Amino acid sequence: MASHAVLSSGSKMWKSMACAKSELRLDLTLSCGQSFRWRETAEGHWTGVMGGRVWTLTQTDDTLWYHVYKNQDKQKEGSDRKRRSGISLAEENTAEKRFKGAPEKDEEEPLAVSSVQNRELDEEMLRDYFQLDVRMDDLYKEWGAADCHFKRIASIFTGVRMLRQDPTECLFSFICTSNNHISRIQGMVERLCQALGSPLCQLDQTSYHDFPSVSALADSSVEARLRDLGFGYRARFVHQSAKQILDNHGPQWLDGLRSVPYLEARDALRTLPGVGTKVADCVCLMSLDKPEAVPIDTHMWQIAKRDYKYTANNGQKSITEKLYRDIGDFFRKLWGPYAGWAQSVLFCSDLKKFQSFKETAHPKQPKKEEEDKEDKMQYKKMRVKTEQKGTMENPKAKPRKKKAEISVNKEQLK
Repeated sequence: MASHAVLSSGSKMWKSMACAKSELRLDLTLSCGQSFRWRETAEGHWTGVMGGRVWTLTQTDDTLWYHVYKNQDKQKEGSDRKRRSGISLAEENTAEKRFKGAPEKDEEEPLAVSSVQNRELDEEMLRDYFQLDVRMDDLYKEWGAADCHFKRIASIFTGVRMLRQDPTECLFSFICTSNNHISRIQGMVERLCQALGSPLCQLDQTSYHDFPSVSALADSSVEARLRDLGFGYRARFVHQSAKQILDNHGPQWLDGLRSVPYLEARDALRTLPGVGTKVADCVCLMSLDKPEAVPIDTHMWQIAKRDYKYTANNGQKSITEKLYRDIGDFFRKLWGPYAGWAQSVLFCSDLKKFQSFKETAHPKQPKKEEEDKEDKMQYKKMRVKTEQKGTMENPKAKPRKKKAEISVNKEQLK
């Protein structure tokens, strides 16, 4: 049986491309709730499905390493996804023929396919998926200059970037997020793929499947099957949305929303069962090339109030359409056209699983001492200004009163 690839076992079966960690952090980007298909299969190694194939990714300081596994069963569904990622049917068939003529490997070795496929196509898929043409260093500087809170967070949470996911996978994954948490969503999406997706390969007892097509999700048996798998009311939303897309638009409709304006795409998605404004914004941001989309949930609402002293509509107990729009506009005005990307950094930094990053970067005691020192320096400056101002305004002021004022200030400092 094939096993998951590990870079320490030898780099011969791996390919690499230049990519600094400041531009991409796999551990943050792949586990912060954007995609639900990636798992850490060894320390620092992430395995998941992308473009109809199974990949393992890892990184060093300035290099992104990748290993692509051979699909054990050739499926038309996977072929369609490869073509959408820029791999033509002719190229795919050529790669398959070349692979069949290659010497057989030991069964326990990872099933490599990168060595016989066009390396440039693999890199193109990675660049597209991680949107590596967008320079994170430049964006972080821009956001930090406009937002002092972001600047403090940015030094710890570098390399958090938006994925460009397959729209079908992104939409139906996020329909499953209603009243849910990341680990449970991951389990639901995995069961969905195993039940309805095409099998790709098996590694260390783990079976990997492609994400099911809209046609597969629209089948009349889907709702009952998903209810049996623990989807609850979400089963109906998944099936009805898929059926509505096929009946009213066609299977390529979602991909076509990439070429329409943001608000038009969001409104179109909101016509689907189980798709509210937040889910629509997530799909726009994470798969439809709409970087200005800013998904707002109670989590981001708390961040706005706590870290940005956002007080508009402060009497609201839940997020109304107006409040949702106002908070989104607040962040869009603050961060600019890539506001959705900046939001993902703050969202990631506030997840419980990543709080240790803050503690490691800024130990509590030294930070307090530094803040106390800054406070004392600021106090001294303010005291000097106050005394000078008092002397100028009342040159005949009695020294006794000055001392009294300074004494009060010292008491406040304590």
